[in-house]
Amino acid sequence: MGVAEVLFLTFLVLMLLGAPITVALGVSAMFSFMVVGQDLSTLIQIAFTSVNSFPIMALPAFVLAGALMECAGVSKRLVIIAENLVGPVRGGLAISTALACVFFGAISGSGPATTAAVGMLMIPAMIKRDYEPGYAAAATATAGGVGIIIPPSIPMVIYGVAAQESITKMFLGGVIPGLLIAAGLIAMHLFKCRKMEVHEDMAGWSAATLFKSMKEGFWAMMAPIVILGGIYSGFFTPTEAAIVAIFYTLFVGFFIYKELTIKSLMKSLETTSWLTGRVLIIMFTAYAFGRLLVQYRIPDQIVEMLLAFTSNVMVVWIFVVLILLFLGMFMETLAIILLVTPVLLPVMKAFGVDPIHFGIVLVCCCGVGFSTPPLGENMFIASGIADVSLEEISAKAIPFCCVTIGVIFLLVMFPQLILFLPKMLM
Repeated sequence: MGVAEVLFLTFLVLMLLGAPITVALGVSAMFSFMVVGQDLSTLIQIAFTSVNSFPIMALPAFVLAGALMECAGVSKRLVIIAENLVGPVRGGLAISTALACVFFGAISGSGPATTAAVGMLMIPAMIKRDYEPGYAAAATATAGGVGIIIPPSIPMVIYGVAAQESITKMFLGGVIPGLLIAAGLIAMHLFKCRKMEVHEDMAGWSAATLFKSMKEGFWAMMAPIVILGGIYSGFFTPTEAAIVAIFYTLFVGFFIYKELTIKSLMKSLETTSWLTGRVLIIMFTAYAFGRLLVQYRIPDQIVEMLLAFTSNVMVVWIFVVLILLFLGMFMETLAIILLVTPVLLPVMKAFGVDPIHFGIVLVCCCGVGFSTPPLGENMFIASGIADVSLEEISAKAIPFCCVTIGVIFLLVMFPQLILFLPKMLM
């Protein structure tokens, strides 16, 4: 039995036994090292190499910035601005939810964080204004997936490190896809809510109300401008931008909005430590797994198998997207990225696909996974807030997931939708 068979068979058996993804990756890599007679001390070197990276410092920094902004009242003000931007239209609050997720996604870089921050405000408001609880929860869960596509994005940072690609290019590549998905969700809300009456609470909407909310939320709106403007102008790197975001939030939270407390600061640090520690452990085991793939040229074997089957890149793309959507139903986003990047990226490169193009499609597919059972992290969060069953949310989320998948295939067919901004600005 070859190394590839040992590696994948051990991994598959452990996953079927219900082992955590970290354990499955690590044990399968360790077992393969033993089979080929390689010194297990190599794993220690891999563990150090996997985290000894300047770009990876952006991960805990963006997580902390997102957690602090929720505690500092930034997310609350962004939601109010989004609601007033939409105004008195049918389905306006659902549309406001999609816009609020875009705004908050441009700060937190996390799908679940975006769903929790926006959902805590918008789901009760939608239910109060006669939206079905299941619809309100589904609208928030699916829009929350945009949080990892609109830059800055934690999964894009992980992909950039794993693929050794420019994180700034990844951020630029995610702008148009994120806006397209948000526009698709908004169009679906307009269609599904076309018979809904405008609630009396919004009947008194005016331009003065909008300007008042924008004035009160000025410092909240400045957060994504400072972060993304600094990155795209080249004033600082994504890692440095994450540090700037932390200090900006501390200043706004303590001295302007005065809603940030020492207790909430400690809670944000705790959340950051827990999430970052979990990701770094997965990165170590995924690096060991990926090293064996590269060392024994397993991606090359996959390329040869695919070329024997087809030379049509669109057929390969369809196959890859379906695999990613399937994995998204059962695995968390960061684990998917770290698992499939060393396997599929060389394959896609062999078919002439740009690594940035593949990376953005990969992240978009992971965004769908947040809203598909049985794992669906966003659905669990929205379910808890709306107090409805996962089955009801799943049924209501189907049209919105279909919209996102439609945009993904559009991105596959027209790579320039992703590559236009990176090529123009870089």
